[in-house]
Amino acid sequence: MAGSAREIRLAARPEGWPTADTFELATVDVPAPRDGQVVVRNTVMSVDPYMRGRMNDVESYVPPFEVGTALDGAAIGEVVESRSDRYAVGDTVLHGLGWRDYAVLDAAHATRVDPAVAPVSAYLGILGMPGLTAYAGLVRAAELRDGDVVFVSGAAGAVGSAVGQFARLLGASRVVGSAGSPEKVRYATDELGFDAAFDYHAGPVAQQLREAAPDGIDVYFDNVGGDHLEAAIGAMHRHGRAAICGMISGYNETTPQPAPRNLARLIGWRLTLRGFLVRDHADLRGEFLDRAGRWLADGQLSYRETFVDGLEHAPDAFLGMMRGDNIGKMLVRL
Repeated sequence: MAGSAREIRLAARPEGWPTADTFELATVDVPAPRDGQVVVRNTVMSVDPYMRGRMNDVESYVPPFEVGTALDGAAIGEVVESRSDRYAVGDTVLHGLGWRDYAVLDAAHATRVDPAVAPVSAYLGILGMPGLTAYAGLVRAAELRDGDVVFVSGAAGAVGSAVGQFARLLGASRVVGSAGSPEKVRYATDELGFDAAFDYHAGPVAQQLREAAPDGIDVYFDNVGGDHLEAAIGAMHRHGRAAICGMISGYNETTPQPAPRNLARLIGWRLTLRGFLVRDHADLRGEFLDRAGRWLADGQLSYRETFVDGLEHAPDAFLGMMRGDNIGKMLVRL
């Protein structure tokens, strides 16, 4: 196929919060696929917190975005042209070249998804990277055990909402979450089955955590950092474990955040704080999909999605996700 299409580029590296000027909408020619490649018309794309770090020109676990070139990230789309025997025209695939109308990529870098199992958008959320992140963080990084009391920050987001449900289904005795509004607190308790949740804007996190988990916690799943991490350290039982997934509270700060003031507690209480990346736990994907698929099918697992329509509004979706405007997974319909 020949023709032109749109893509979102990084226009400038942000200092502090990104703005509309951080992004640029450009029109480009769609290249013809080579042998072994497919052309995918993207239908849904993901915006995720880790993308903020890639806008900085710093060494990290993934290369930074380049100024003047298209951003990338997870997307679902339909194969519209194929020069590979792996995929036929009409197949629905998951791949890593979002932020554009059409993606041309090696077929080996795409994964077929089954729209009959779940809506395709679920493969960007509860059945995708966020869901596997939640699962791997609990079973591997935090070494979840039967009877554990679990606290998760960002409880109404894509990862946090999955963490709370997985913890309950995997044997936690109590699940507590923090969220950014009364509506999100109700979502965590009324729909997701959290035993307790609190609005971190309503008072000091440490105080609210003591009220929600008066006997302390065994596991903390960290999506926020800052005062949440400090509060969790203070509430942990001996041999408590924390899975450090993200620290979104500091992603847009221009000066480093102070460390938790109670790190000395790690010594006497023999606590473990373990950072992890989902890509290091790809071997869990089959187990995760089997369990999560069954939980979805029998109604034990639920999820929400927040949609923004139009590629041109993808920057708005990203900025909204960073502000916490979404409940569940933030997605862009193209």
